[in-house]
Amino acid sequence: MIDHALGSLGAQIVLAASSDENHPPENIIDGNTETFWMSTGMFPQEFIIRFAESMKIALVTMHCYNVKTLKIEKSISDDATDFEAISEKEFEHTEGHLQTNDFPLNGTTATHLRFIVTSGYDHFVSVHRVSVE
Repeated sequence: MIDHALGSLGAQIVLAASSDENHPPENIIDGNTETFWMSTGMFPQEFIIRFAESMKIALVTMHCYNVKTLKIEKSISDDATDFEAISEKEFEHTEGHLQTNDFPLNGTTATHLRFIVTSGYDHFVSVHRVSVE
């Protein structure tokens, strides 16, 4: 399956609640779990991925560290407005390795996905990769 959340396929990070010059949000969509976006503390933290075009989404997979709860919302607008909640999950704490969580979305249509980290297991969280099929 094609990962539509890759910058090389036209996906963009159009908003991030925080940014660290050494760990920018664009690392989320580079396809590499060795690079990552690091939050700057405090919750909620969020980022929005814009796809190259509107698409049907079967599955979202997130590779991260220290995320406790996450909400995913979708938009079908061209300008990242009118978001609607589509999934929410509490992640299991993992020590020393990445958390990997799947979100089956059963063909929902979206132009944007907003990921909201509502709490973490520490003051800082990292998101290494989001893949969208």
